[in-house]
Amino acid sequence: MNTSYPPASTPGEIKTEYGLCALSYSLDVNQIINSVQDDVAGATAVFIGTTRNSFKGKVVTKLEYQAYTKLALKTMASIVREAAESVTTAASSTPSSIIRCTIHHRLGNVPVGEPSIVIAVSSPHRKEAFIVCEQILEEVKRKAQIWKREYYEGEDDSKAEWKANY
Repeated sequence: MNTSYPPASTPGEIKTEYGLCALSYSLDVNQIINSVQDDVAGATAVFIGTTRNSFKGKVVTKLEYQAYTKLALKTMASIVREAAESVTTAASSTPSSIIRCTIHHRLGNVPVGEPSIVIAVSSPHRKEAFIVCEQILEEVKRKAQIWKREYYEGEDDSKAEWKANY
């Protein structure tokens, strides 16, 4: 008997003063990067996390992501706000040197080679953009209510286990 269930996670988004946090079943990398562009920005740092083909000697066929959408989005928005406000420019009177930043995380099945997360940060200077981009990534992996399931070649799919998204 082949029973098809609806997805456990629902897409959603939340806007912050710096940009958008989103969970969806597909990612348009160029659109995400373009969303943080600004004429004041001298730098845009981008992280694109993709499904790799191996983990601890096993051949990975795909990852599956699920999230507690409402809580994950609130957590992601808080992470963006804290990261953006953690960097300041000494020559500036503005509270943050970050112009825009966005996080888009994929839900559902993500085949090998496809992106599962895209983070883009724009700033007048590269140092702040890189720092904030990495800080956002590490905090999302540590705090956001998103779980992944790894599927391996030659193993029954029913044996795949849910893991924290580290």
